[in-house]
Amino acid sequence: MVFVLGIAAVLHLHRSLDREVVTWRRQAACRGADPALFHPDDESDDAAVDAARDVCEGCAVRQPCLEYALSAREPDGIWGGLTAKERRRELRRRRKSA
Repeated sequence: MVFVLGIAAVLHLHRSLDREVVTWRRQAACRGADPALFHPDDESDDAAVDAARDVCEGCAVRQPCLEYALSAREPDGIWGGLTAKERRRELRRRRKSA
C-alpha cells in the first residue's frame, strides 16, 4: 500500500517538525555554548567527550535532542549525550528489538 501526501500536507508536516525542533532547542542546556565543544576533533578523546556530556547530563531536553539526532541520522558530534558511534549502536539496538 502506498500512501501519498499532497504538497500541502508535506509542508504542514515539515513546519510542525521544525517547530518541535525549535521548541526543544530553546530549552537546551547547550544553547549559547561553543559548538566545537559538541564536535570534538576526535570522539575517542574521552576528556573532550566528557566535557560535552557534562553539559548534556542535566539537560531538560536531552531525550528530544537524542531522538532528533537519531531520526536525522546526524553523522557526527555529541547529541543527547551520545557520540556518533553510540548513536549508530542505539539505532541497531532499536531495529533488533522492533
